[in-house]
Amino acid sequence: MATQQQTAVDRFIGDTRALFGREPDLEKRWTALKPILAELLADPELQEASRNWPNPGQVEGRGGNLLFYEDPDYGFVINGQVHEPGHRQTEPTSAHDHGSNITAYGLLDGHERIVMYERTDDRSKTDYAEVKQTADYVAGPGDIHLAMPRDIHVELSAGERTAAVIVRSMRDGVPTNLHGHYDLLTNAYTERIGPRQVPAEMLSKN
Repeated sequence: MATQQQTAVDRFIGDTRALFGREPDLEKRWTALKPILAELLADPELQEASRNWPNPGQVEGRGGNLLFYEDPDYGFVINGQVHEPGHRQTEPTSAHDHGSNITAYGLLDGHERIVMYERTDDRSKTDYAEVKQTADYVAGPGDIHLAMPRDIHVELSAGERTAAVIVRSMRDGVPTNLHGHYDLLTNAYTERIGPRQVPAEMLSKN
């Protein structure tokens, strides 16, 4: 009887579980994850499948991530995200962080502008935050952006559809981990629940 061939996704999950099992230091763990994720992003089967990933859209003001996998032992999650060509195509007026979640954001298809910030105020006001820009670059297929807890950033459209694989340290979209949202024009700061989790097949071509 023929055995089922292991996919790049299977290898990624196995290699990530092995990494999480042997490396307790979070910064070292997530830095070491980048080449493992880069190998997944280079897989032609996944690249082809991503062109058929659905866009979850907005529901009651909340966007969605495709939920492909949640690890039963280490808690890490594999998400997918699709941005349509007109997604945030103007200069940024807001930015966000992912709360206490650690996130590796890897582009599979298309190009996006990534703008990063750091907070500069004394955090004495609960609804106010000052930030300054620290990076501004265009990412393409195979590029990975690593966001540690409370790293502030925004993705902007380069005028084309994009698909990304997102690896998170834990499931998002839960009230126990609120994202920070930063109004770049008024310095207003709010916290909100993260994106909805929409179950989907990572390699489905339908």
